[in-house]
Amino acid sequence: MSEVTVTSNRTLVQAMNTISSVDMQLRPVNSAQDLIRLIPGLFIAQHQGGGKAEQIFLRGFDADHGTDFAEFWDGIPINMPSHAHGQGYADSHFMIPETIDQIEVSKGIYATRFGDFATSGAAEFTTKKYVDNMVKTEIGTYGLNRIMGMVNLLGKEQHLLSKYNESAYIAVENMYNSVNYFVNPQDYRRFSTFGKYYGQLSERTTLTVEGSYFRATWNGSGQVPQRAIDEGLITRFGAIDPSEGGQTDRTNVNVILKTFYSNGAVLKNQFYYSYYQLNLFTDFTFFLVDTVHGDGINQRDKGRNIYGYNGSYEINKLVGGRNFKSVFGLTTKADVGEISLRHQEDRVVLDTVSIGNLYEQSFSAYMDETYQLSDKFFINGGVRADAFYFNYKEVRQIDNTTSAVTTAKISPKLNLYYDVNSNVQFFIRSGYGFHSNDARVVVANPNVTTLPAALGYEIGSTFKPFKNMLVNAVLWGIHLQNELTYNADIAADQINGPTQRLGADLSMRYQLTKILFLDLDVNYSHGSYTDLPEGQNYIALAPTLTSVAGITVKQAKGFSGSLRYRAIDARPANGDNSVVAKGYFLFDAVASYRVKNYQFGITVENVLNVVWNEAQFDTLTRLKGEPVAGVDELCFTPGAPRLIKGSISYFFK
Repeated sequence: MSEVTVTSNRTLVQAMNTISSVDMQLRPVNSAQDLIRLIPGLFIAQHQGGGKAEQIFLRGFDADHGTDFAEFWDGIPINMPSHAHGQGYADSHFMIPETIDQIEVSKGIYATRFGDFATSGAAEFTTKKYVDNMVKTEIGTYGLNRIMGMVNLLGKEQHLLSKYNESAYIAVENMYNSVNYFVNPQDYRRFSTFGKYYGQLSERTTLTVEGSYFRATWNGSGQVPQRAIDEGLITRFGAIDPSEGGQTDRTNVNVILKTFYSNGAVLKNQFYYSYYQLNLFTDFTFFLVDTVHGDGINQRDKGRNIYGYNGSYEINKLVGGRNFKSVFGLTTKADVGEISLRHQEDRVVLDTVSIGNLYEQSFSAYMDETYQLSDKFFINGGVRADAFYFNYKEVRQIDNTTSAVTTAKISPKLNLYYDVNSNVQFFIRSGYGFHSNDARVVVANPNVTTLPAALGYEIGSTFKPFKNMLVNAVLWGIHLQNELTYNADIAADQINGPTQRLGADLSMRYQLTKILFLDLDVNYSHGSYTDLPEGQNYIALAPTLTSVAGITVKQAKGFSGSLRYRAIDARPANGDNSVVAKGYFLFDAVASYRVKNYQFGITVENVLNVVWNEAQFDTLTRLKGEPVAGVDELCFTPGAPRLIKGSISYFFK
């Protein structure tokens, strides 16, 4: 920590935002989705035992499954527009945690390389170029079994495509988790495989080729109403509709070619393809609409093909004796597939609400400029242009007309950095961004706001009050033109009006000794609708106060461990705060011991066995025998009890 400097002309300016592989090993991680919990201020909630993408909370946003938080895996966008279950759906369970090298975090909307969905922020997962040969097995309480392995395919002196440095490896993961503390066990099964080649083809060219396959199946207990537990109809871990669950799979192919020119410029060309499917069965309102068969729904994303290209050209030069960095980028992405919403009972389809063919494509171009005005002052500015083509046609449509809409958005950015010295930096960041609406709504309502704008700004400092302490403090604000979401569960658009969010973030990293570290993140936000009266203008489920902190022992060999807490405050679950989502305070612990080629580990989540709610919603539901009007109250997925997991890893040459 004493060697870290805070300057704008180094990548360490983002020192609080780069998560190292060491940190990943010392925190509870059951899936790659858990890795994003390492992002300061970000919390997640799981609905169905690990099968669905998690609900994401950051900077006062309930970002649902990704509507306002963008995720990328080696440059491939994870968020899916016009998805069967939610706009911007970001399921990152296909990633194998041990293959992730780092996560680059960008809070806010200040980076020109991010466009759609990057409203509250973005995370870029980067996989390792080189790995250690290893086999790892994990066994945990409540039916957890996992085995994974990574093997290098090229030895140190072996070559495949060139005489320069090359690496190739494959990783495989198989997991079964019955999650049998639920009355209806989740039976979550996940299989993932990932292969990567990285090579220097010449003195000025590198090539990366990746491929992955993922498949998962699960059952779910869904969100249960509190009154069903109070009346003794079910236990806390019971289910009103035990038929919930689903299956999903994803295949990725990724090719990246980088060329380094003699003038220092770097040209990147990336081509990727993904094939994706989801078949999801859920039930949120039970017998509110259909008093005989129930309100179960089936959402299916069938055979989605995703094609994309990312290109960038980066060059550094001297202008007036000062460094001037330019980045130009071009991207395009197409989503093609069939999406449907059906009424079902016990996973048997009763009727079809909607079914149609989707073709949605985006085109983006951006320019980013960074200039060193003086030894201490840097300015970064850029502009991004995004154009969208929405095409959706109902399969049951009688005529042959095609519904299509084209629209565009310009998003400027401006960021200022001032380095007092190598230990203190001040910054001001600002920018416009957006998230797109679902294609089904856009083509049906051409006058709706298709790309509602977001304006974000922040002022803060990264500084070292002591040699071994790094602190990041920020005051920020985000204004949305329209709190626009598409609710795929009821196939309806929700246009809720303009909002504002104001908040503060504080992060601290402190090295007490050579091996002992402290960390603390505290995040506060206050959000409201700006066109509604006081008391009726709460943003449902928007987090207000969150905090994560821990003490960690890090050693290359021998003992390492971490004890941490994570806490989120109670918050309004609806617009008038008449229903409240409960907060929680949990402790997690991780310990490992490395000796020679073996590493032994133990993880304990929810150490104190606290009773807590994970996913929570204000939902109008009706149970059998209740009045037709139903009851409006808190429905929730119960949080996991104390979980204990042991692991053994063997490293070999």
